[in-house]
Amino acid sequence: MKFDILIAGVGGQGTVLASRLLAASAIKAGYFVRTSETIGMAQRGGCVVSHVRIGDETLSPVIPYGAADLLIGFEPAEAARNIARLSPEGKCVVNTRIIKPVTASLNTVSYDVEPILEYIDKNSSKRIFVDGYDLSEKSGSVKALNTVLLGITAALGFLPFSKEEIFNIISENVSPKYLDLNKKAFNIGVESGSKIAKDFVL
Repeated sequence: MKFDILIAGVGGQGTVLASRLLAASAIKAGYFVRTSETIGMAQRGGCVVSHVRIGDETLSPVIPYGAADLLIGFEPAEAARNIARLSPEGKCVVNTRIIKPVTASLNTVSYDVEPILEYIDKNSSKRIFVDGYDLSEKSGSVKALNTVLLGITAALGFLPFSKEEIFNIISENVSPKYLDLNKKAFNIGVESGSKIAKDFVL
């Protein structure tokens, strides 16, 4: 199996942990995996892009343009910024809640999400838009956005692993202090993803 996953968001959203959970899932399933992160002042809300490449030892850790099988967008502008790496047949799951850049806030520049989502819609053949923050708030904390999105993506069948495999990896790799929160968030994501799968032809 060869499967390339790109995760795009901003610092503080848990993108790096999400990529590590996916990599751990691949390793446990017996696959070779390479990962890479591009981090731009992440602690200040800068862009964070994680590459997870599963199954081919000859590939570089960075996914080429037009090659990703899956893009998980934690923030819509960052998803749009990286949509060119998605393959024509690739799938896309995007959190619709924006994180307004500091420059836009200081200059009162408009940051309208609708044109961004329209751009993603035009440039990806299979895309799902979700309010991940609304779901993570229901789990108890917006910091659980990463496991909510993993739950949604797993329930949609977009990952090369089962829901149960991802859940077990979360149980084994998340700190005990945050484990119950992340388990709940993942299950909320799975429930949401299952409902989406019933309503849409994917």
